[in-house]
Amino acid sequence: MYCIHYRLPWLIFSLFVLYAAKLPQALADDSYFVDANPALLKLLKIEEIAPREMAESLRLPARVELDQQRMARIGSSVTGRVTEVDARLGESVKKGARLAMLNSAELGKAQSEYLKAVSQLNLQEMVVQRARRLLQSDVISTATLLQREAVLNEAEVDLQASRDQLLVMGMSEADIARLGKKRNIHSFSPVTASIDGVVIERSITLGEVVQPADNLFTIADLSNLLLVAEVPEQQAQWARTGDRVQAEIPALPEFEIDGELIYVADMVNPETRTVTVRMALSNPQRLLKPQMLATLKISKPSSSMLAIPSQAVVHDNGNDYVFVQTGPSRFEMRQVRLGREESGMRLLRDGLERGERIVTDGAFHLNNERLRSTLE
Repeated sequence: MYCIHYRLPWLIFSLFVLYAAKLPQALADDSYFVDANPALLKLLKIEEIAPREMAESLRLPARVELDQQRMARIGSSVTGRVTEVDARLGESVKKGARLAMLNSAELGKAQSEYLKAVSQLNLQEMVVQRARRLLQSDVISTATLLQREAVLNEAEVDLQASRDQLLVMGMSEADIARLGKKRNIHSFSPVTASIDGVVIERSITLGEVVQPADNLFTIADLSNLLLVAEVPEQQAQWARTGDRVQAEIPALPEFEIDGELIYVADMVNPETRTVTVRMALSNPQRLLKPQMLATLKISKPSSSMLAIPSQAVVHDNGNDYVFVQTGPSRFEMRQVRLGREESGMRLLRDGLERGERIVTDGAFHLNNERLRSTLE
């Protein structure tokens, strides 16, 4: 009897300690529940979670760039002084059009060497012909004829080298034939366009002396451009060559451009940890300008998946919550894990099951009621 009376106070104390330890947790759990009064219920829209046809998408910052395959940097083939500048910035030019004219002493010297080589070849041809006649008359030996034919071969090689040099300097076959026929040295060399396009750069002034390594003009075909974006390494699986994509350009909000990826880099940029992708842009009216900012949207094929309206989500302490109906007027604020937003819907990753009913409109009012009740 004495033992029972002695242990009873300790038993009561232990139960009290256990209850006190669980009380804060119970209060904390209760803070995630809220009872809605009839007036509040009228403000709520409650829907059952069901699969929806959704297409996930990835939006990337992008920029409009020139197509390197459709541009050319034009230089001079000789050293010379600029005597004429014909092309202007923004001007459309055709392949072969003259952009500038140079006066080149180097070209004049090369033409002179070519004419000398022509004269030397003609001379050696006559020498060989005479030697053959003399051999037939037994005036000279066969060895002498072979020596003179060797000299003729050297003259042919020198002429071919001079001719190739003129071709390198920009003269055409017709120009060389005209030079050999008229024998007039023309030391002026034109700078011509190598492609059809628009002059987007001009680095030349009248009277300037230019070298073959100098870039004088840049011509680009602006009717076809590229949209370039960087895909983060973690989303690299989103991009495949040939995938259909969309482009949005803030400077041209009325245009929505559909296309496909024509290039996906095979390597990750080690500095940015991204993969470069490119989309072809048709620009017949030249409304798109290189270096315009844009957004590239890559979409996956639509599939059936659980999703909830974006307005159903309540944000608290960096987490996402929704209100789940657990009774006619009772709701539980439950944490969920969501995916990207698409057309006003958030993909559901975890936290809810199909068939559960959630507040899809009015969650803000319900959360205010929950916060008010916890303060009382």
